[in-house]
Amino acid sequence: MSDLSKLNKQQYIHWLKQKRKSNGELYSENTVNSYASSLSTAPARLSGIELENTDVYGITSADQFHEMRQIMERAENFEEINVKAGNKAFQYALEYYEDFLREQEKGNEPVGDADGNPLNYSITFTPIVFTAAAGLPTALLDKNIILYGPPGTGKTYNTVTYAVAIIENKPLHNIMYEVRTKGYEVIQERYRSYKEKGLIEFTTFHQSYGYEDFIEGIKPKILQGDETGQIGDNVAYEIKPGVFKQFCEKAQTPVIQDSNSYGIRKEPVIWKVSLGGSGQSDVKQDCFDNDRIRIGWDSYGERITDETDFREYGGATILSRFMSEMVIGDIVLILHDEKTIDAIGVVTGEYEWLNQMEDYKRSRDVKWLAKDIREDIYALNGNKVMTLGSVYRLNRITLADVLVMLKANSNVHSTAIQENANNYVFIIDEINRGNISKILGELITLIEPSKRIGQAEEIRLRLPYSQEVFGVPGNVYLLATMNTADRSIARLDTALRRRFHFAEMMPRPEVLDSIRVGSEVIELSAMLEMMNRRIEVLYDREHMIGHAYFMSLNNHSALDDLAHIFRNTIIPLLQEYFYEDYDKIRLVLGDNNKPESEQFILVKKTDMTELFGNMNAFEFDDEAIYVLNEEAFENAQAYRKIYSRSSL
Repeated sequence: MSDLSKLNKQQYIHWLKQKRKSNGELYSENTVNSYASSLSTAPARLSGIELENTDVYGITSADQFHEMRQIMERAENFEEINVKAGNKAFQYALEYYEDFLREQEKGNEPVGDADGNPLNYSITFTPIVFTAAAGLPTALLDKNIILYGPPGTGKTYNTVTYAVAIIENKPLHNIMYEVRTKGYEVIQERYRSYKEKGLIEFTTFHQSYGYEDFIEGIKPKILQGDETGQIGDNVAYEIKPGVFKQFCEKAQTPVIQDSNSYGIRKEPVIWKVSLGGSGQSDVKQDCFDNDRIRIGWDSYGERITDETDFREYGGATILSRFMSEMVIGDIVLILHDEKTIDAIGVVTGEYEWLNQMEDYKRSRDVKWLAKDIREDIYALNGNKVMTLGSVYRLNRITLADVLVMLKANSNVHSTAIQENANNYVFIIDEINRGNISKILGELITLIEPSKRIGQAEEIRLRLPYSQEVFGVPGNVYLLATMNTADRSIARLDTALRRRFHFAEMMPRPEVLDSIRVGSEVIELSAMLEMMNRRIEVLYDREHMIGHAYFMSLNNHSALDDLAHIFRNTIIPLLQEYFYEDYDKIRLVLGDNNKPESEQFILVKKTDMTELFGNMNAFEFDDEAIYVLNEEAFENAQAYRKIYSRSSL
């Protein structure tokens, strides 16, 4: 091995030692050594391929190694070599070495210690950066993450720790440390608090979940009947935003400072108000000079009652908006012409009747945030012109849009309205159960970190139903879970795989306690590990059994509880995995090495002649039938002999 190869191998080993698994823990010394050793020895044993060089560590180009890796994976005996390496160490070592090379090429080499050894690297995190203020390392999670693995490995459980780490802007291993020292409940309580505040949203994909549920769609709306409020038979249709679009809009909503001097309320409604028509007018000038807004319909008098007759002049809806619906703290945009506004204000007073004025006597006090401006809002308003109606809601204009206008025309944003710097987490459970391409639509492009709002390559697209321009904010994180027993990562849409970081979550038998039954001890960790080793050989590693199925036994363990888990969860899961191939299920459970009394699944031979009598020309071999042995579920030896045959 050349000096360059030795150096690369040493750096790769140090890189592996600093890399963390999805649960925040470091890889063991044995695992690291196994990965590093397989790259040195396995390539030379591959057959049926031609390699110019079997010295993997002599390659420093990620693209060159990628080509070499593809050739090696096509070898006739690749799977055999991979199995002999133990837990498919060769396959994972190849993947990680390519990751290692690509990170070096991007200029993301780990910080070295005094001996030049790399430090502080993790597969889960982006490269470590240093904050200017504190000078301390802060590892940030990726924008789009999928936690994947077999069932029962705690994927949904861990979305809580991931979400809290993202929102609090902390390294994941810090939150994991809190779980170990303070308990999961402490983190879960913070998670619930963030969810109540709207910083976390949770949804589950399924077969009928669609774009209309996630982004936007046309939904039916039952109209109210008569004035009694009874449901009528009329149906109307409206464009409704989906859960993710609403979440993104919330993440973009600027933060209103408490008790701000401008009087803006937390969730203000944005109104369009016409002051004496378009352009300049005496009414508008008076309003600008005296901090107020005014509208007419003076002939109805100061008070509007149920007896007021609007048939001649109209205006009932407008007056209701101005006098009742508009509240202190709302924002008003003043019409200049059909496409532009010339002032922005916040309502500070209740409805008043200005008896001293000749006309336009209905008034409300405002504080002007900007006036005598010319701001075009045609595009923000969905390419709709403003009508001459005196007062109505501008539903397409958001507070974020107002903030942008204020930035350009005043300094209000620096004191009262601030950009939303909070992190938001949208959790998608069982992402692979839905038609992902159909659900995400054009979002597949918008979720890329470099295409987010505010980035150099920002992209916003016009949505098909509402025709609104939409983009994904940079402070929104997508966190999904994926059960590999339902669908392998390899079968996912390639475009989706490129845009997500995948964090594998595998069974962790070591977290399970033992169960004592009289004088006997059932080692749950050894039992689960042996079952999974057998499943990996008989099926694959994506269909292992997760430790979460047995975690309840850590708090309250009894043989009856273990029997319940096996009878109602483990056996049905194995039946699903192996399509009721009971011979393989028996192998997983070790029944082939137990006396009949300790076998979970018994094999009974069927005497076809006894069952059918004279079958004439039909010839059948005696068929085997399989039955559950209820007694075995209550026998501690039946579980112990899954992993130990010493007493046979």
